[in-house]
Amino acid sequence: LVIIDQYGADALRFMLATGNAPGNDMRFIEDKVKSSRNFANKIWNAARFIMMNLPDDFKADKLPENLNVEDKWVISKFNTLAKEVNDNLDKFELGVAVSKLYDFIWDIYCDWYIELTKPRIAAGGETEATAQAVLVWVMKGMLKMLHPFMPYITEEIWQALVNDGTSIMVQDYPVYDEKLEFADEEATFEKIIAGIKSIRNCRGEMNVPPSVKAKLYIETAQPEVFSQGVMFFERLASASEVIITDKCEEKDCAAAVTDSARFFIPLADIIDVDKELARLDKDRKNAQKDIDFLSKKLSNQGFLAKAPEQLIEAEKAKLAKAEEKMSKIMESISALEARK
Repeated sequence: LVIIDQYGADALRFMLATGNAPGNDMRFIEDKVKSSRNFANKIWNAARFIMMNLPDDFKADKLPENLNVEDKWVISKFNTLAKEVNDNLDKFELGVAVSKLYDFIWDIYCDWYIELTKPRIAAGGETEATAQAVLVWVMKGMLKMLHPFMPYITEEIWQALVNDGTSIMVQDYPVYDEKLEFADEEATFEKIIAGIKSIRNCRGEMNVPPSVKAKLYIETAQPEVFSQGVMFFERLASASEVIITDKCEEKDCAAAVTDSARFFIPLADIIDVDKELARLDKDRKNAQKDIDFLSKKLSNQGFLAKAPEQLIEAEKAKLAKAEEKMSKIMESISALEARK
């Protein structure tokens, strides 16, 4: 009762189902309740975003026919989820079902699909209406699938979203529908997402903030795939311009690679050479301090004589790691100095 007062009954209930397996005891960990509470907040915020962007006269009980590739991607993913969760529930694999629901709602729906619809909603017109209809359709399906595990928040959002006086408890549970399987579109959009992730990782490794826009070259044998994702590369991968080609001739680029394309970003667009050299020099000095400290420690005969072998090996591993880091820093410095 104390935990329910603090975090809510849904958070406690969801935590108890998460990672649970028949016949196993489980340890109570309050951080897991907090995580479940954060998950409830995520769903609430997603629902609020949707309702804030719906017209007052919105009515959509079924999916529209003119679906974009990202719409078919999320619908197909949801359709597969319905099939798998029903199978898990039939086998009383509650923990597995909850894990799949969590991953879909948090990652696919909230972190990806909602972000993908924002430019369409801003653009207005038919593309906005389609995005709104798909957002609501998938949200309603997610609420019904999640209801046995989080009954209170799902009923609350259902009443606000549907607003026809019926309870979510009497709705049909979602099931797999062969008509909603869009395998080709799903595979296509997965390639676009993989590209966006690889570019983000590349920029992150170079400490380039998302606010810095840069030209993006996509070298691929599948231009028809990536031409459908230009808007998403611009919004989610900080591309100022997207150029799709079968051979990128640009020199001096940062590169990211997936199994279906190579992505090139001109370094001149994302790096101030002098600032980056100053940052790398600071990193070099810190790495040198670590190397000097560890080398001195490992050359101390008193330490080597008294310390246990496990500790000595751990310090040697730290030194090797520091030297490897120094090597990479010096490579980066050399590459940048060659550009000046």
